[in-house]
Amino acid sequence: MLSYQHGYHAGNFADVHKHLTLVLLLQALNRKAKPWSYLETHGGRAQYDLHGDQAAKTGEFQQGIARLWRQSVPEAVQAYLEQVEAVNGKALQHYPGSPLIAAQLARADDQISVMELHPAEAEALKQVFRQDGRVAVHHRDGYEGVLSLLPPKPNRGVVLIDPAYEVKQEYQQLVRFVSKAIKRWPNGCFAIWYPLLPAGLWQKMKSELAASGIRNILCSELEVTATAGERGMYGSGMLVINPPWQLDATLGQVSPWLQATLQQGEGRWRVEWLVPE
Repeated sequence: MLSYQHGYHAGNFADVHKHLTLVLLLQALNRKAKPWSYLETHGGRAQYDLHGDQAAKTGEFQQGIARLWRQSVPEAVQAYLEQVEAVNGKALQHYPGSPLIAAQLARADDQISVMELHPAEAEALKQVFRQDGRVAVHHRDGYEGVLSLLPPKPNRGVVLIDPAYEVKQEYQQLVRFVSKAIKRWPNGCFAIWYPLLPAGLWQKMKSELAASGIRNILCSELEVTATAGERGMYGSGMLVINPPWQLDATLGQVSPWLQATLQQGEGRWRVEWLVPE
């Protein structure tokens, strides 16, 4: 399935939730001088034009990053907002995807490996990073590609798993991938994004991960509106396996503000341990 293109959804409320969490993870890695590895299963194109045809058609960023732009934000959110500001002037024109956010936070010895199967998106990725020796772009299946690189060197870091979930089998495919990946890299941090949709397929994915024997899984979910009808994403979820110290406290502190800022109706948030350490 290669029909999905993230440009239609770039900078929406789910991106804010996902990328804020990612920045917190990379900030934690940067607190130590030791280099790290960042791997991603579904990279997208790294940078998106919020006024281009795709983003302008949906306007989803207006309910996401546009609500934070040039606003006073909590300290924990500031570094994330700085990553967006880095690709913009005074006006909000562009949005950085997760590979670019990782590259902006990476230091000279850190290593980034990004998978992307969509031909056009992979080519766009390569163009963004063509002069950055820290970043390797792979035009290949994300699950197979990341598994082939585990354990990475350097041997500390993060894997971001961010599929489109175009087919319902993706949820179970993800569980199988994570179960294999954690065995190859038991000390790695695995960040899993998933959409909260009325069909509720994410609930079975969470249950299967909870029953898999994997420990130390933190869950952060953000609902911006009440569940309504049979279609439409009403919330965003992040599971973090082997999260850094105090990530739960930081997300717990910032989530009420984030939910209030991004809400489109009656919503809620939660930060809880799916499986304790």
